[in-house]
Amino acid sequence: MEKIHLIAVGGSIMHNLALALARRGARVTGSDDEIFEPARARLAAAGLLPPAEGWDAARVTPDLTAVIVGMHARPDNPELARAQELGLKIYSFPEYIYEASKDKQRVVIGGSHGKTSITALILHVLRFHGRQFDYAVGAQLAGFDLMVHLTDDAPVIIIEGDEYLSSPVDRRPKFHLYQHHIGVISGISWDHINVFPTEEIYREQFEIFARQTPKAGVLIYDRDDEQTQLVAVPTSPDVSYVGYGPHEHVIRDGRTYLLTKKDEEVPIQVFGEHNLRNISAAKEACKQLSIKGKDFYKAVATFKGAARRLELVREGATSVVYKDFAHAPSKLRATAAALKKQFPQRRLVACLELHTFSSLNPDFLPQYAHCFDAPDVAVAYFNPHVLAHKRLPPLAPAAVAAAFARPDLRVFTDSAELAAFLHAQAWDNTNLLLMTSGTFDGLDLEALAAEVVG
Repeated sequence: MEKIHLIAVGGSIMHNLALALARRGARVTGSDDEIFEPARARLAAAGLLPPAEGWDAARVTPDLTAVIVGMHARPDNPELARAQELGLKIYSFPEYIYEASKDKQRVVIGGSHGKTSITALILHVLRFHGRQFDYAVGAQLAGFDLMVHLTDDAPVIIIEGDEYLSSPVDRRPKFHLYQHHIGVISGISWDHINVFPTEEIYREQFEIFARQTPKAGVLIYDRDDEQTQLVAVPTSPDVSYVGYGPHEHVIRDGRTYLLTKKDEEVPIQVFGEHNLRNISAAKEACKQLSIKGKDFYKAVATFKGAARRLELVREGATSVVYKDFAHAPSKLRATAAALKKQFPQRRLVACLELHTFSSLNPDFLPQYAHCFDAPDVAVAYFNPHVLAHKRLPPLAPAAVAAAFARPDLRVFTDSAELAAFLHAQAWDNTNLLLMTSGTFDGLDLEALAAEVVG
Protein backbone atom coordinates (compact mmCIF):
# COMPACT_ATOMS: atom_id res chain seq x y z
CA MET A 1 0.00 0.00 0.00
CA GLU A 2 1.22 3.48 -0.90
CA LYS A 3 1.83 5.77 2.07
CA ILE A 4 1.75 9.40 0.97
CA HIS A 5 2.14 12.62 2.94
CA LEU A 6 0.89 15.94 1.52
CA ILE A 7 2.51 19.17 2.69
CA ALA A 8 -0.02 22.04 2.42
CA VAL A 9 -2.93 19.61 2.18
CA GLY A 10 -5.50 22.37 2.75
CA GLY A 11 -5.12 23.89 -0.72
CA SER A 12 -7.97 23.68 -3.20
CA ILE A 13 -6.32 21.19 -5.52
CA MET A 14 -4.18 19.53 -2.84
CA HIS A 15 -7.04 18.45 -0.60
CA ASN A 16 -8.80 17.04 -3.67
CA LEU A 17 -5.65 15.07 -4.47
CA ALA A 18 -5.58 13.76 -0.90
CA LEU A 19 -9.19 12.58 -1.22
CA ALA A 20 -8.50 11.00 -4.62
CA LEU A 21 -5.45 9.14 -3.32
CA ALA A 22 -7.36 7.83 -0.32
CA ARG A 23 -10.18 6.70 -2.62
CA ARG A 24 -7.56 4.92 -4.73
CA GLY A 25 -6.44 2.95 -1.67
CA ALA A 26 -3.40 4.85 -0.48
CA ARG A 27 -2.74 5.63 3.19
CA VAL A 28 -2.78 9.43 3.24
CA THR A 29 -1.57 11.96 5.79
CA GLY A 30 -1.25 15.70 5.49
CA SER A 31 -0.37 18.96 7.16
CA ASP A 32 -0.98 22.68 6.79
CA ASP A 33 -0.71 25.84 8.86
CA GLU A 34 -4.28 26.87 7.97
CA ILE A 35 -7.18 24.93 6.50
CA PHE A 36 -10.40 26.66 5.47
CA GLU A 37 -13.79 25.43 4.32
CA PRO A 38 -14.74 23.47 2.33
CA ALA A 39 -11.38 21.68 2.55
CA ARG A 40 -11.63 21.31 6.34
CA ALA A 41 -15.01 19.58 6.31
CA ARG A 42 -14.19 17.40 3.33
CA LEU A 43 -10.89 16.20 4.83
CA ALA A 44 -12.57 15.59 8.20
CA ALA A 45 -15.35 13.53 6.62
CA ALA A 46 -12.72 11.32 4.98
CA GLY A 47 -10.68 10.99 8.18
CA LEU A 48 -7.80 12.95 6.64
CA LEU A 49 -7.92 16.21 8.61
CA PRO A 50 -4.58 16.77 10.38
CA PRO A 51 -4.91 16.53 14.18
CA ALA A 52 -3.56 20.07 14.52
CA GLU A 53 -2.64 22.92 12.23
CA GLY A 54 1.03 23.71 11.77
CA TRP A 55 4.15 21.95 10.59
CA ASP A 56 5.80 19.03 12.37
CA ALA A 57 8.87 17.32 10.91
CA ALA A 58 8.04 14.19 12.94
CA ARG A 59 5.12 13.53 10.58
CA VAL A 60 7.62 12.77 7.82
CA THR A 61 8.84 9.22 8.38
CA PRO A 62 11.23 6.94 6.46
CA ASP A 63 8.45 4.54 5.48
CA LEU A 64 6.66 7.11 3.29
CA THR A 65 6.29 6.11 -0.37
CA ALA A 66 6.17 9.74 -1.44
CA VAL A 67 5.80 13.32 -0.23
CA ILE A 68 3.78 15.79 -2.31
CA VAL A 69 4.38 19.47 -1.64
CA GLY A 70 1.86 22.19 -2.48
CA MET A 71 2.46 25.80 -3.48
CA HIS A 72 1.30 27.13 -0.09
CA ALA A 73 4.39 25.70 1.61
CA ARG A 74 7.57 27.74 1.82
CA PRO A 75 10.97 26.50 0.59
CA ASP A 76 12.22 26.29 4.20
CA ASN A 77 9.25 24.19 5.37
CA PRO A 78 10.50 21.87 8.15
CA GLU A 79 8.58 18.87 6.80
CA LEU A 80 10.03 19.42 3.34
CA ALA A 81 13.50 19.69 4.87
CA ARG A 82 12.96 16.41 6.72
CA ALA A 83 11.83 14.66 3.54
CA GLN A 84 14.92 15.91 1.74
CA GLU A 85 17.12 14.74 4.62
CA LEU A 86 15.60 11.25 4.48
CA GLY A 87 16.00 11.08 0.70
CA LEU A 88 12.31 10.43 0.13
CA LYS A 89 10.61 10.80 -3.23
CA ILE A 90 9.32 14.39 -3.31
CA TYR A 91 6.80 15.49 -5.93
CA SER A 92 5.05 18.70 -6.80
CA PHE A 93 1.37 18.30 -7.71
CA PRO A 94 2.03 18.17 -11.49
CA GLU A 95 4.97 15.80 -11.05
CA TYR A 96 2.79 13.37 -9.15
CA ILE A 97 -0.06 13.60 -11.66
CA TYR A 98 2.42 12.75 -14.41
CA GLU A 99 3.84 9.88 -12.35
CA ALA A 100 0.33 8.49 -11.88
CA SER A 101 -0.52 8.78 -15.58
CA LYS A 102 2.71 7.75 -17.33
CA ASP A 103 0.94 4.89 -19.08
CA LYS A 104 -2.11 6.93 -20.12
CA GLN A 105 -2.84 9.20 -23.05
CA ARG A 106 -2.51 12.71 -21.63
CA VAL A 107 -4.66 15.59 -22.86
CA VAL A 108 -3.51 18.91 -21.39
CA ILE A 109 -5.51 22.11 -21.79
CA GLY A 110 -3.45 25.28 -21.38
CA GLY A 111 -4.12 28.96 -21.98
CA SER A 112 -4.56 32.20 -20.09
CA HIS A 113 -8.34 31.94 -20.33
CA GLY A 114 -10.91 29.27 -21.09
CA LYS A 115 -8.94 26.24 -19.93
CA THR A 116 -11.31 25.34 -17.09
CA SER A 117 -14.35 25.59 -19.38
CA ILE A 118 -12.68 23.57 -22.15
CA THR A 119 -11.64 20.92 -19.65
CA ALA A 120 -15.16 20.83 -18.21
CA LEU A 121 -16.63 20.45 -21.70
CA ILE A 122 -14.36 17.51 -22.55
CA LEU A 123 -15.13 15.79 -19.25
CA HIS A 124 -18.85 16.31 -19.76
CA VAL A 125 -18.78 14.82 -23.26
CA LEU A 126 -16.72 11.79 -22.22
CA ARG A 127 -18.95 11.08 -19.24
CA PHE A 128 -22.12 11.59 -21.32
CA HIS A 129 -20.95 8.78 -23.60
CA GLY A 130 -19.80 6.48 -20.81
CA ARG A 131 -16.09 6.74 -21.55
CA GLN A 132 -13.56 5.83 -18.89
CA PHE A 133 -11.13 8.61 -17.99
CA ASP A 134 -9.08 10.21 -15.24
CA TYR A 135 -8.82 13.95 -14.72
CA ALA A 136 -7.25 16.83 -12.82
CA VAL A 137 -8.99 20.19 -13.04
CA GLY A 138 -8.49 23.44 -11.13
CA ALA A 139 -12.12 24.07 -10.17
CA GLN A 140 -15.00 22.13 -8.68
CA LEU A 141 -17.22 21.04 -11.57
CA ALA A 142 -20.92 20.31 -11.38
CA GLY A 143 -21.53 16.57 -11.37
CA PHE A 144 -17.97 15.72 -10.28
CA ASP A 145 -17.44 15.30 -6.55
CA LEU A 146 -13.66 15.71 -6.75
CA MET A 147 -11.30 17.89 -8.79
CA VAL A 148 -8.90 14.95 -9.17
CA HIS A 149 -9.69 11.38 -10.22
CA LEU A 150 -6.98 8.73 -10.54
CA THR A 151 -7.44 5.07 -11.38
CA ASP A 152 -5.30 2.24 -12.66
CA ASP A 153 -7.65 1.37 -15.51
CA ALA A 154 -8.57 4.57 -17.38
CA PRO A 155 -6.70 4.82 -20.70
CA VAL A 156 -6.75 8.63 -20.83
CA ILE A 157 -6.40 11.56 -18.42
CA ILE A 158 -7.71 15.08 -19.05
CA ILE A 159 -5.63 17.75 -17.29
CA GLU A 160 -6.19 21.46 -16.90
CA GLY A 161 -2.71 22.84 -17.57
CA ASP A 162 -2.05 25.79 -15.29
CA GLU A 163 0.97 27.94 -16.22
CA TYR A 164 1.64 28.92 -12.59
CA LEU A 165 4.61 27.53 -10.65
CA SER A 166 4.70 23.86 -9.69
CA SER A 167 5.91 24.16 -6.09
CA PRO A 168 7.95 26.42 -3.80
CA VAL A 169 11.09 24.51 -4.81
CA ASP A 170 10.19 23.92 -8.47
CA ARG A 171 9.58 27.13 -10.37
CA ARG A 172 8.63 25.46 -13.64
CA PRO A 173 5.06 26.05 -14.85
CA LYS A 174 2.79 23.14 -14.04
CA PHE A 175 1.81 22.45 -17.63
CA HIS A 176 5.43 21.82 -18.63
CA LEU A 177 5.53 18.72 -16.41
CA TYR A 178 2.55 16.76 -17.71
CA GLN A 179 4.23 15.83 -21.04
CA HIS A 180 1.06 15.97 -23.11
CA HIS A 181 0.20 13.87 -26.15
CA ILE A 182 -2.65 16.21 -27.09
CA GLY A 183 -2.15 19.85 -26.10
CA VAL A 184 -4.52 22.81 -26.26
CA ILE A 185 -3.62 26.51 -26.10
CA SER A 186 -6.82 28.50 -25.75
CA GLY A 187 -5.21 31.94 -25.86
CA ILE A 188 -2.35 33.90 -24.34
CA SER A 189 -2.82 37.09 -22.33
CA TRP A 190 -0.10 38.19 -19.92
CA ASP A 191 -0.85 37.31 -16.30
CA HIS A 192 0.96 36.43 -13.06
CA ILE A 193 3.20 39.50 -13.17
CA ASN A 194 4.72 38.45 -9.83
CA VAL A 195 6.23 35.39 -11.55
CA PHE A 196 6.51 36.43 -15.20
CA PRO A 197 7.59 40.09 -15.11
CA THR A 198 7.31 40.69 -18.87
CA GLU A 199 4.89 39.66 -21.59
CA GLU A 200 7.75 37.99 -23.48
CA ILE A 201 8.73 35.78 -20.53
CA TYR A 202 5.09 34.80 -20.04
CA ARG A 203 4.63 33.92 -23.73
CA GLU A 204 7.84 31.88 -23.66
CA GLN A 205 6.20 29.42 -21.26
CA PHE A 206 3.63 28.61 -23.93
CA GLU A 207 6.36 28.30 -26.57
CA ILE A 208 8.00 25.64 -24.41
CA PHE A 209 4.65 23.86 -24.02
CA ALA A 210 4.09 23.91 -27.78
CA ARG A 211 7.57 22.52 -28.47
CA GLN A 212 6.95 19.69 -26.00
CA THR A 213 4.29 18.21 -28.30
CA PRO A 214 5.78 14.81 -29.21
CA LYS A 215 5.98 12.98 -32.52
CA ALA A 216 2.48 11.92 -33.61
CA GLY A 217 1.14 14.39 -31.06
CA VAL A 218 -1.48 17.07 -31.63
CA LEU A 219 -1.43 20.78 -30.78
CA ILE A 220 -4.84 22.48 -30.85
CA TYR A 221 -4.81 26.27 -30.71
CA ASP A 222 -6.93 29.40 -31.14
CA ARG A 223 -6.07 30.46 -34.66
CA ASP A 224 -7.31 34.05 -34.10
CA ASP A 225 -5.27 34.84 -31.01
CA GLU A 226 -2.20 36.86 -32.04
CA GLN A 227 -0.02 35.69 -29.16
CA THR A 228 -1.02 32.06 -29.68
CA GLN A 229 -0.16 32.32 -33.38
CA LEU A 230 3.39 33.25 -32.38
CA VAL A 231 3.92 30.06 -30.37
CA ALA A 232 1.84 27.57 -32.37
CA VAL A 233 3.75 28.01 -35.62
CA PRO A 234 4.17 24.53 -37.15
CA THR A 235 7.78 23.59 -36.44
CA SER A 236 7.66 19.80 -36.56
CA PRO A 237 6.50 17.69 -39.53
CA ASP A 238 5.64 14.95 -37.03
CA VAL A 239 3.06 17.02 -35.11
CA SER A 240 -0.52 17.78 -36.19
CA TYR A 241 -1.40 21.47 -35.71
CA VAL A 242 -5.13 22.16 -35.50
CA GLY A 243 -6.40 25.75 -35.40
CA TYR A 244 -9.94 26.63 -34.33
CA GLY A 245 -12.22 29.65 -34.14
CA PRO A 246 -15.66 30.35 -32.67
CA HIS A 247 -18.22 27.69 -33.58
CA GLU A 248 -20.76 28.80 -36.17
CA HIS A 249 -23.97 29.83 -34.46
CA VAL A 250 -27.06 32.01 -34.36
CA ILE A 251 -28.60 33.93 -31.46
CA ARG A 252 -32.38 34.20 -31.13
CA ASP A 253 -34.37 35.57 -28.19
CA GLY A 254 -31.42 35.38 -25.81
CA ARG A 255 -30.58 31.76 -26.77
CA THR A 256 -27.56 30.52 -28.72
CA TYR A 257 -27.76 27.69 -31.26
CA LEU A 258 -24.78 25.89 -32.79
CA LEU A 259 -24.92 25.34 -36.54
CA THR A 260 -23.67 21.94 -37.69
CA LYS A 261 -22.32 20.96 -41.11
CA LYS A 262 -25.69 19.34 -41.78
CA ASP A 263 -27.45 22.69 -41.23
CA GLU A 264 -28.91 21.50 -37.97
CA GLU A 265 -29.33 23.84 -35.00
CA VAL A 266 -28.17 22.63 -31.59
CA PRO A 267 -29.44 24.71 -28.65
CA ILE A 268 -26.81 25.25 -25.96
CA GLN A 269 -26.99 26.53 -22.40
CA VAL A 270 -23.88 28.75 -22.50
CA PHE A 271 -23.21 31.81 -24.62
CA GLY A 272 -20.58 34.34 -25.68
CA GLU A 273 -17.85 34.20 -28.30
CA HIS A 274 -15.35 32.90 -25.76
CA ASN A 275 -17.60 29.94 -24.99
CA LEU A 276 -18.11 29.31 -28.71
CA ARG A 277 -14.34 29.12 -29.02
CA ASN A 278 -14.17 26.84 -26.00
CA ILE A 279 -16.72 24.53 -27.64
CA SER A 280 -14.62 24.40 -30.83
CA ALA A 281 -11.49 23.55 -28.84
CA ALA A 282 -13.29 20.81 -26.93
CA LYS A 283 -14.75 19.41 -30.15
CA GLU A 284 -11.27 19.13 -31.70
CA ALA A 285 -9.89 17.44 -28.58
CA CYS A 286 -12.83 15.03 -28.43
CA LYS A 287 -12.30 14.23 -32.12
CA GLN A 288 -8.78 13.07 -31.23
CA LEU A 289 -10.39 10.81 -28.62
CA SER A 290 -12.67 9.24 -31.29
CA ILE A 291 -15.84 11.15 -30.35
CA LYS A 292 -17.83 11.72 -33.54
CA GLY A 293 -19.34 15.11 -34.30
CA LYS A 294 -22.97 14.04 -33.86
CA ASP A 295 -22.12 12.48 -30.51
CA PHE A 296 -20.30 15.62 -29.42
CA TYR A 297 -23.36 17.77 -30.19
CA LYS A 298 -25.69 15.44 -28.28
CA ALA A 299 -23.54 15.89 -25.21
CA VAL A 300 -22.76 19.59 -25.50
CA ALA A 301 -26.48 20.44 -25.67
CA THR A 302 -26.74 19.33 -22.04
CA PHE A 303 -23.65 21.22 -20.81
CA LYS A 304 -24.57 23.93 -18.30
CA GLY A 305 -21.13 25.49 -18.00
CA ALA A 306 -18.32 25.38 -15.46
CA ALA A 307 -19.00 26.74 -11.98
CA ARG A 308 -18.31 30.47 -11.61
CA ARG A 309 -17.81 30.83 -15.37
CA LEU A 310 -20.77 32.96 -16.54
CA GLU A 311 -22.83 31.16 -13.93
CA LEU A 312 -26.49 32.12 -13.72
CA VAL A 313 -27.36 33.32 -10.22
CA ARG A 314 -30.99 34.30 -10.82
CA GLU A 315 -33.27 35.07 -13.74
CA GLY A 316 -36.39 37.22 -13.95
CA ALA A 317 -38.72 38.47 -16.65
CA THR A 318 -36.59 41.48 -17.59
CA SER A 319 -33.29 40.91 -15.74
CA VAL A 320 -30.66 38.26 -15.17
CA VAL A 321 -27.75 38.10 -12.72
CA TYR A 322 -24.56 36.28 -13.61
CA LYS A 323 -21.34 35.79 -11.69
CA ASP A 324 -18.01 34.98 -13.26
CA PHE A 325 -14.46 34.17 -12.13
CA ALA A 326 -13.16 36.77 -14.62
CA HIS A 327 -10.39 39.02 -13.32
CA ALA A 328 -7.68 39.10 -16.00
CA PRO A 329 -8.12 41.69 -18.77
CA SER A 330 -8.91 39.21 -21.54
CA LYS A 331 -11.47 37.41 -19.37
CA LEU A 332 -13.05 40.68 -18.35
CA ARG A 333 -13.43 41.84 -21.94
CA ALA A 334 -14.85 38.53 -23.17
CA THR A 335 -17.34 38.06 -20.34
CA ALA A 336 -18.75 41.59 -20.40
CA ALA A 337 -19.03 41.60 -24.20
CA ALA A 338 -20.75 38.19 -24.18
CA LEU A 339 -23.52 39.30 -21.83
CA LYS A 340 -24.07 42.54 -23.73
CA LYS A 341 -24.30 40.71 -27.06
CA GLN A 342 -26.63 38.05 -25.71
CA PHE A 343 -29.09 40.68 -24.41
CA PRO A 344 -28.49 43.70 -26.67
CA GLN A 345 -31.75 45.46 -25.70
CA ARG A 346 -30.96 45.45 -21.99
CA ARG A 347 -28.76 47.77 -19.97
CA LEU A 348 -25.73 46.05 -18.40
CA VAL A 349 -24.30 46.89 -14.99
CA ALA A 350 -20.98 45.10 -14.48
CA CYS A 351 -18.98 45.03 -11.27
CA LEU A 352 -15.38 43.80 -11.05
CA GLU A 353 -13.39 43.07 -7.89
CA LEU A 354 -9.65 43.69 -8.25
CA HIS A 355 -8.36 40.90 -6.07
CA THR A 356 -5.30 39.18 -7.58
CA PHE A 357 -1.67 40.30 -7.34
CA SER A 358 -1.57 41.27 -11.01
CA SER A 359 -4.88 43.17 -10.99
CA LEU A 360 -3.74 45.30 -8.05
CA ASN A 361 -0.24 45.97 -9.36
CA PRO A 362 0.22 49.53 -10.74
CA ASP A 363 2.61 48.19 -13.39
CA PHE A 364 -0.01 45.74 -14.68
CA LEU A 365 -3.15 47.90 -14.43
CA PRO A 366 -2.67 49.55 -17.88
CA GLN A 367 -3.38 46.11 -19.39
CA TYR A 368 -7.04 46.77 -18.50
CA ALA A 369 -7.36 49.73 -20.91
CA HIS A 370 -10.67 49.47 -22.80
CA CYS A 371 -11.36 45.96 -21.45
CA PHE A 372 -14.43 47.27 -19.63
CA ASP A 373 -16.04 49.27 -22.43
CA ALA A 374 -19.02 46.97 -23.06
CA PRO A 375 -21.10 47.60 -19.89
CA ASP A 376 -23.43 50.59 -19.70
CA VAL A 377 -22.45 51.03 -16.05
CA ALA A 378 -18.97 49.86 -15.06
CA VAL A 379 -17.94 49.41 -11.43
CA ALA A 380 -14.63 48.37 -9.89
CA TYR A 381 -13.99 47.46 -6.25
CA PHE A 382 -10.86 46.72 -4.26
CA ASN A 383 -10.03 46.44 -0.57
CA PRO A 384 -6.99 48.54 0.47
CA HIS A 385 -6.18 45.93 3.14
CA VAL A 386 -5.57 43.36 0.39
CA LEU A 387 -2.94 45.68 -1.10
CA ALA A 388 -1.19 45.84 2.25
CA HIS A 389 -1.39 42.07 2.64
CA LYS A 390 0.18 41.55 -0.79
CA ARG A 391 2.82 44.20 0.02
CA LEU A 392 1.75 46.38 -2.87
CA PRO A 393 1.78 50.20 -2.81
CA PRO A 394 -1.47 52.10 -2.12
CA LEU A 395 -3.76 52.47 -5.12
CA ALA A 396 -5.80 55.60 -5.80
CA PRO A 397 -9.33 55.09 -7.26
CA ALA A 398 -8.57 57.77 -9.86
CA ALA A 399 -5.55 55.77 -11.01
CA VAL A 400 -7.77 52.71 -11.52
CA ALA A 401 -10.26 54.67 -13.65
CA ALA A 402 -7.39 56.09 -15.69
CA ALA A 403 -5.87 52.63 -16.24
CA PHE A 404 -9.19 51.29 -17.54
CA ALA A 405 -9.38 54.29 -19.91
CA ARG A 406 -12.96 54.78 -18.80
CA PRO A 407 -13.52 58.14 -17.01
CA ASP A 408 -17.01 57.16 -15.85
CA LEU A 409 -15.77 53.99 -14.11
CA ARG A 410 -17.11 53.98 -10.54
CA VAL A 411 -14.40 52.79 -8.15
CA PHE A 412 -15.21 51.72 -4.58
CA THR A 413 -12.93 50.73 -1.72
CA ASP A 414 -15.68 50.11 0.86
CA SER A 415 -17.98 47.12 0.40
CA ALA A 416 -20.88 48.84 2.19
CA GLU A 417 -20.71 51.77 -0.23
CA LEU A 418 -20.54 49.33 -3.15
CA ALA A 419 -23.62 47.51 -1.88
CA ALA A 420 -25.51 50.80 -1.44
CA PHE A 421 -24.67 51.84 -5.00
CA LEU A 422 -25.89 48.55 -6.46
CA HIS A 423 -29.07 48.54 -4.38
CA ALA A 424 -29.84 52.05 -5.63
CA GLN A 425 -29.82 51.05 -9.30
CA ALA A 426 -33.02 50.77 -11.34
CA TRP A 427 -33.08 47.14 -12.45
CA ASP A 428 -35.98 47.04 -14.89
CA ASN A 429 -34.70 45.74 -18.26
CA THR A 430 -31.19 45.65 -16.79
CA ASN A 431 -28.75 42.77 -16.22
CA LEU A 432 -26.10 42.50 -13.53
CA LEU A 433 -22.70 40.87 -13.98
CA LEU A 434 -20.45 40.27 -10.95
CA MET A 435 -16.84 39.33 -11.69
CA THR A 436 -14.35 38.27 -9.07
CA SER A 437 -12.03 35.54 -7.85
CA GLY A 438 -12.93 36.72 -4.34
CA THR A 439 -16.19 37.56 -2.54
CA PHE A 440 -16.50 41.37 -2.69
CA ASP A 441 -15.66 41.11 1.03
CA GLY A 442 -18.77 39.17 1.92
CA LEU A 443 -21.32 40.92 -0.29
CA ASP A 444 -24.59 38.94 -0.12
CA LEU A 445 -24.89 38.05 -3.79
CA GLU A 446 -28.06 35.99 -3.39
CA ALA A 447 -29.94 38.83 -1.68
CA LEU A 448 -28.72 41.30 -4.26
CA ALA A 449 -29.74 38.98 -7.10
CA ALA A 450 -33.21 38.55 -5.61
CA GLU A 451 -33.62 42.31 -5.54
CA VAL A 452 -32.41 42.72 -9.13
CA VAL A 453 -34.83 40.23 -10.68
CA GLY A 454 -37.68 41.33 -8.42
